[in-house]
Amino acid sequence: MRKKVALVTGASSGIGEATAIALQNTGYQVYAAARRTDRMEHLKQLGIKTIRLDVTEEASVKAVVGQIKKEEKMVDVLINNAGYGSYGALEDVPMSEARRQIEVNVFGLARLTQLVVPDMRKARSGTIINISSIGGKLGESFGVWYHTAKYAVEGFTDSLALELAPFNVKVVAVEPGAIKTEWSSIAADNLIKTSGNGNYAVKASKKAEGMKKFNEISLASPPEVVANGIVKILKKKHPKFRYPIGGGARPLMFIRKITSDRVFYKLLNNFLG
Repeated sequence: MRKKVALVTGASSGIGEATAIALQNTGYQVYAAARRTDRMEHLKQLGIKTIRLDVTEEASVKAVVGQIKKEEKMVDVLINNAGYGSYGALEDVPMSEARRQIEVNVFGLARLTQLVVPDMRKARSGTIINISSIGGKLGESFGVWYHTAKYAVEGFTDSLALELAPFNVKVVAVEPGAIKTEWSSIAADNLIKTSGNGNYAVKASKKAEGMKKFNEISLASPPEVVANGIVKILKKKHPKFRYPIGGGARPLMFIRKITSDRVFYKLLNNFLG
């Protein structure tokens, strides 16, 4: 019997790495994809196949899907995890960087999805899980373009879920909360680089300091929490469109629902800076 095949993007660290391992342990044949294959050597020892992927390069995306189809027939599960956070004041962020943020976090995700959907539709089976964020439900100072991208992923997921439902293809958004990965420190460095001087310097520096300490807060969850959540979602016959997971995601979304914007953001700013 053919093993189901899962393609996990952004698998060289954090949520992607943990998800690749969890799915391999569950019985999937996993393809772990990332730009830096040297950071995935340890995954090969688990039977995971590693493959280079840059979601912004058309040739790279086509090559990955083509290779998997040749070796495994089709992708049964796509985990769209590749992405990054570009922080900085709107005034300071070059439009070239804004476009790259959308290119990686939205269009890269969309193009890869576009290439795996035909086989899923024909087979009348398959699951696409987009790693969104609670950041797709709220805004944050200095995070204009990151949050814009995640809001887009939320709309993309809902629309595609409705579109593919008649073909029994499931589409789900996973919305991580505070997760202990290198993401926050990288985003903080980007913030200082972009807005560490000038009109926003004081607030940007304070914000970056808080972001770098993010992994130390008791609320933050290890990436395995998200990975295990994804495994549970894949076992559901009728999954919901979205799942807030880990790092206080559920309580924060509850507070978002029951409070006014003014009260919610006052609380959030006191916590995040």
